[in-house]
Amino acid sequence: MTTIARKWQAIKLITRMDKPIGTYLLLWPTLWALWIACDGLPPMHLLAVFSLGVFVMRSAGCVINDIADRKVDGKVKRTQERPLVSGMMTTQEALNLFGFLIGCAFVLVASLSPYTIMLSVVALVLAASYPFMKRYTHFPQVVLGAAFSWGMVMAFAEAQGEIPTIAWMLFTANVIWTIAYDTMYAMVDRDDDLKIGIKSTAIIFGQYDKKIIGLMQLIVLGLLWNVGELLAFGWPYQLCLVITAALFTYQQILIVNRERMPCFQAFLNNHWVGLIIFIGIAIEYL
Repeated sequence: MTTIARKWQAIKLITRMDKPIGTYLLLWPTLWALWIACDGLPPMHLLAVFSLGVFVMRSAGCVINDIADRKVDGKVKRTQERPLVSGMMTTQEALNLFGFLIGCAFVLVASLSPYTIMLSVVALVLAASYPFMKRYTHFPQVVLGAAFSWGMVMAFAEAQGEIPTIAWMLFTANVIWTIAYDTMYAMVDRDDDLKIGIKSTAIIFGQYDKKIIGLMQLIVLGLLWNVGELLAFGWPYQLCLVITAALFTYQQILIVNRERMPCFQAFLNNHWVGLIIFIGIAIEYL
């Protein structure tokens, strides 16, 4: 493999281009908000900026995460082959890549209103700080939830010039949903995290993890139902929430024994949750 090919492979791995689940989980809620904020007709410019922004910021988040975890990833079964652990990429190269991606994000957001540009600073702080939270709090998933949801706030700010109550309801629902599915993700690494001192909701929830995840899923459904009521959505959206409830039930079945691979499969299944809800919203505006 040539040097260029090796570097490109390292970039693909550290930005998780080969694992798009994170991009999907960030994209779908952003599209929920964009569709609602624009009454189902988002301008192509906004659709392009927010969609590309999702990809760029997710990639940047993965890079800064690996930089923060470079000394512990080798001790976790799932992350032993990451580029900074295997030597495929140096820390300085990763920092350069992070800077480049943030620069790309700035170019995208620079085409938006001053209000949205101001809000984007919060997005950067959340994305950059999340990887370090797991050393100081058992609730890094809360910061991740805010990071994954801030694009929704920005979508309303750009489309409507304000952040209405419906935006904060969507934001809250998405934060809680993110905590739920990332707790499933953290359950995969719980044994390793306990050994190396990494904190997570999966650890602090302990034996109540499944019940708390279930409660959060119910809250998410309740908030999304209220969003639909406020927007006078009809049966297609409500049907999609019923399907979402079925998916949440399937996830509970997967995590029942707290086994690594089923917990990871439950985490991955949330892609379909985001897609189904988006379909429900999109149909309402047809």
